[in-house]
Amino acid sequence: MNTPSPAVPSIFEALRVQGRVIYALMMREVITRYGRHNIGFLWLFVEPMLFTLAVTLLWGGLKLNHVSALPITAFAVTGYSSILLWRNMPGRLIGSVQPNLSLMYHRQVKVIDVFVSRLLIEFMGATISFIALTIIFATFDWMSLPEDLLKVIEGWLMLTWFGCALAILLGALAEDYEIIEKLWHPLAYIIMPLSGAGFIVDTLPKEGQDAILWLPMINGVEYIREGFFGSVIVSHYDMAYMAEANLVLTVLGLAKMLKISREVTPE
Repeated sequence: MNTPSPAVPSIFEALRVQGRVIYALMMREVITRYGRHNIGFLWLFVEPMLFTLAVTLLWGGLKLNHVSALPITAFAVTGYSSILLWRNMPGRLIGSVQPNLSLMYHRQVKVIDVFVSRLLIEFMGATISFIALTIIFATFDWMSLPEDLLKVIEGWLMLTWFGCALAILLGALAEDYEIIEKLWHPLAYIIMPLSGAGFIVDTLPKEGQDAILWLPMINGVEYIREGFFGSVIVSHYDMAYMAEANLVLTVLGLAKMLKISREVTPE
């Protein structure tokens, strides 16, 4: 008597299961990070909002109008929101596998699920914060709405891609090399002043412009700001280069992640 072979799940069924796994991991991470009390999961976007608001008020209070006629509020919101997007993602993925080893006894839970769930949380928090602050400040006439919303969205998504790719690569490398965790935090603070958050590239000399644009995230920030202030600034960016850099980081990150996925031993 022939034994019937097990049914092979369709790709849609597999995606549905994977989606449930990622959602469960996201809920677990949010509850673990923010708890069930007080405002709970609302800290997901309130926290980045408070950081961005504090920087905006500081810059405005110091009257840092060194960027010509640009409104300082919009300048701060676009700059610091972009930092939160790409800086926080690697920090959340580095060291994220070990605390979730017990969950990997379940065959549906993979390293990529842990990574994706944390990346989605950071993306949602930074994005909701960015949108909320823009709407609130525009309502009080502290800043204007973007001149080209589509360009802002495109730039934000490119920055998201950069942050995710960098985070996956560093998160995977950190499983083999402990020094990655020790180096990333000081390195992130060194890169922050160079990330384009506190200046526009056009204020630099020509040699400085060519050099600084090698940092992929600056191209995304300049593109976002062109979407906000297109008629009053000269932006410098190369989105094709940023896409190429993001693609290289993505390929390297996924390759390293697949390698450590085969080596992970659930506890």
